[in-house]
Amino acid sequence: MKIEKIVAITGRPGLYLIISQGKNNLIVESLEDKKRVPVAGLQNISAISDIAIYTHDEEVPLKQVFLTMFEKEKGGKAIDPKSDKKELLSYFGEVLPNFDEERVYPSNIKKVMLWYNLLVEAGFDFNSLKEEAVKEDKEEINEPVAEAEPDKKVKKSKKA
Repeated sequence: MKIEKIVAITGRPGLYLIISQGKNNLIVESLEDKKRVPVAGLQNISAISDIAIYTHDEEVPLKQVFLTMFEKEKGGKAIDPKSDKKELLSYFGEVLPNFDEERVYPSNIKKVMLWYNLLVEAGFDFNSLKEEAVKEDKEEINEPVAEAEPDKKVKKSKKA
């Protein structure tokens, strides 16, 4: 199960694994109850790998937040998403200390906790996220830096 194949669907609770793709729809399987359902192309579908959390400096990919939670919990579940607001904010502050409290709402944090716990229950391999992060870091280091072309002087022709 790859993180790129896991999606959230607006109007449906939980997370889904993309099983198949048709002409105008997707076949997805719920990570909770393993039921397969078709999803029309008109529904709003968000890949978990494309979601990020606002911080005061930049946006942090959700998969990085999940990896931090996995390491903090040593592979176990996070706190209950139904915990009170203060407890959720405190826990999330430990996981992502510089998250933007004005743009990340308690409802967002609850969803992150719920999704993380669903992934743990489904047996998601969080170590694959670690390997992916290492691979991305190596690619960034090895990217060639484009050199700027020297300024070319244009000769102006004199009119006779």
